[in-house]
Amino acid sequence: MDLQMRLDELLRVAEEMGLAIRREPLGGDGGGFCVVKGERRLFVDTLADIETRYERTLDALAGMPEIEARYLCPEVREDLEKRQSDRDNRRD
Repeated sequence: MDLQMRLDELLRVAEEMGLAIRREPLGGDGGGFCVVKGERRLFVDTLADIETRYERTLDALAGMPEIEARYLCPEVREDLEKRQSDRDNRRD
């Protein structure tokens, strides 16, 4: 599965979780997650390369407990679990 398909999978799940997806030119750094007036938003930087967009989206969703209850294809689930593990190891 290529990175674009993986990113599409993450964005599909983010929408199912109620996040507003904003695709904006943000300078190439990849975007991220924020809350604006109570609305959860996921920004995807249209100027960033696909790898950066995927990594930033993984970062944003890895910290959300409700993603555990969502179906993700095995490749994306593995990437997400690795990202969560990396976060946990940095906290120790």
